[in-house]
Amino acid sequence: MAVPKKRTSISKKKIRKNIWKKKGYWAAVKAISLAKSIYMGNAKSFFMQHIKISEYFESAELEE
Repeated sequence: MAVPKKRTSISKKKIRKNIWKKKGYWAAVKAISLAKSIYMGNAKSFFMQHIKISEYFESAELEE
């Protein structure tokens, strides 16, 4: 079984943890940005069909 020869320093551990946290932060920022652009109707890279909410629920009731 592989065993590390030396202990990882606290500063190196903190650096790696901060990098890991920052990746999650930027993923969340991008997701919020995409959600805002879709909601406002300004999305350039994301295509979706526009349906009124009432039409959606009427079609769901018909399928049941």
